[in-house]
Amino acid sequence: MKKSVLNTLVALLLSMGNLLAQLTTPAPSTDSTASPASRLTFSGYAEIYYVQDFDQPRAHERPGFLYNHKRNREVNVNLAFIKAAYAGERLRGNLALQVGTYAQYNYAAEQPLLRNIFEANAGVKLAKNRDLWLDAGIFSSHIGFESAISKDCWTLTRSLVAENSPYYLAGAKLTYNSPNGKWTLLGSVLNGWQRINRLPGYTKPSFSTQVQYRPNSAVTFNWSTFMGADRPDSLKQTRFYNNIYAIINPTGKLGLMAGFDIGADRKPLTSQGQRVGSGSYVWYTPVVIARYATSSRSYVAGRVEYYDDKNGVIISTGTGTTDRTNGFQTWGYSVNYDYAILSDRSDVSAVWRIEYRVFSSRDAIFAETAFGPARRTNQALTISLAISF
Repeated sequence: MKKSVLNTLVALLLSMGNLLAQLTTPAPSTDSTASPASRLTFSGYAEIYYVQDFDQPRAHERPGFLYNHKRNREVNVNLAFIKAAYAGERLRGNLALQVGTYAQYNYAAEQPLLRNIFEANAGVKLAKNRDLWLDAGIFSSHIGFESAISKDCWTLTRSLVAENSPYYLAGAKLTYNSPNGKWTLLGSVLNGWQRINRLPGYTKPSFSTQVQYRPNSAVTFNWSTFMGADRPDSLKQTRFYNNIYAIINPTGKLGLMAGFDIGADRKPLTSQGQRVGSGSYVWYTPVVIARYATSSRSYVAGRVEYYDDKNGVIISTGTGTTDRTNGFQTWGYSVNYDYAILSDRSDVSAVWRIEYRVFSSRDAIFAETAFGPARRTNQALTISLAISF
């Protein structure tokens, strides 16, 4: 059944592409300066991976707070998609269909048909002489400096902050880019915290903003926010989330990313209508990534991160917070090596990557293994090959 649905979606994508190509291809012109280039483009991406979890060798899945490169000890597809994009002077649109374990785990809460949609959006330019766009649909999240497309990220696997904040959003957004290219301002109305379908019992809209400043090509500063909830209206748990990061020298010999995210959910109401307590449940996560170009084709990168969610708002460990337990308070460390196999070709690229990653938690949150009880640490080696065209 799933295969037939996917085949139908692919056929729809191709037929839409052919129709758009016919509608948007300019009529023949005798003017030699007229550009024959089509505004409709097709692209694709696929990432194959293998993970060896040293501490849970018999487990089929990586820890529950990870959504990418999820399957253990098997060759699998993390993310593969085919995309059609239209870019005109006043109109634009994207449609991308996906498969892979990323979609399987990260879209588990969505309706089955929607799990195969990576992007589906359309936009209109609101001002002739200003870079001001209104877009609506399903689109990649602007929250964070990492995406689900591994080849665009400095590390093979995603950081804890990326895995546990929105990868995609659904709604409408207004985006403005300044004439000098230094500022990007964004405001959006959303269905929720990484939700295409609304959470049952939640009827209010959510909002998100972004302010990004690029003083030059070597430096980027970003502040994004989310305001809404990811709980039913009856609990009255308003969420406010801040995503702050800086990227320095991204295309140079040595680059640095540093981010700090902090979120707060107001404490819920009980069945008697009383607030559990004053204030909010707060979680936060800093991360630093450094990358060094060892040649024109290869990089090494290292990452240090920490995630503190002792109340289990985003990551529930089942341990709770008592005098003897600490919830989710975990350090992460990783080092990876990347080699661009086909970097000299403009139409196709291929990147081979390998990464060693360690988690160290205050509580024994990692599942019982073949060698003993639950552990406080977890180690894994991940290998991937990503191809794009």
